[in-house]
Amino acid sequence: MRGTMLWFNEEKREGIITAETGERLRVEEAAFELGAPEGRCGGAVVTFQLSADRERAEQVVLVPDVNSRRARRRSSGHR
Repeated sequence: MRGTMLWFNEEKREGIITAETGERLRVEEAAFELGAPEGRCGGAVVTFQLSADRERAEQVVLVPDVNSRRARRRSSGHR
């Protein structure tokens, strides 16, 4: 499944993911395959599996942002 990170609290080691279906799922630090996010992660795209109880995300992987925001170059004709 795919979803979006709403937030992750590094101190509490847990966060919330919104699934494509609209469900909000709890995610614990140990559920991240390649390590939990650090710093602000709201809006980060993730892939994951649904737990047996269907309330938690497991095997979570952050999807690399290939369209990272970059400054736009101004056209020399517009000032």
